[in-house]
Amino acid sequence: MKPTPQLFISSLTTKAAADLTTAVEALPEEKRAWQPLDKGRSALDQAAECAILNGFTVQLINSRVFPSDFSYEAFTASKEALAANWDAVKAELEANTAAVVAAIETVSDDDLAIEIDMPWGRHTMGQIMAYPYWNMSYHEGQVNFIASLL
Repeated sequence: MKPTPQLFISSLTTKAAADLTTAVEALPEEKRAWQPLDKGRSALDQAAECAILNGFTVQLINSRVFPSDFSYEAFTASKEALAANWDAVKAELEANTAAVVAAIETVSDDDLAIEIDMPWGRHTMGQIMAYPYWNMSYHEGQVNFIASLL
């Protein structure tokens, strides 16, 4: 099979989810919800964000339109509710990662340059496909930083 950007990004996305899970599970269970300085974001909060946004990215890839009714407040409430339980976060992260990987692999080469208007500017489909990988990798680093503070 010919290597494609879609397969490359999907494989990185799968690995990033596994690495994020490993980082969260390496923390003592009682420290997964800990917030550095009582102000920072906990490991569970960050993993919940990744789980939810992987699912959001599936919708974005399929619709190619940022939803006009997107609510940051609703997203934040969903993330906070999900972050209350690691098993729920992990299950949603696994399910939404599988779904976003499948969605990434359906994007045609011709569609990689399609631009989608986002609230913060236009992004190509290629950039949007890479977002879950980048976001999970970034938050894995944040979770590992939390571990270094313990």
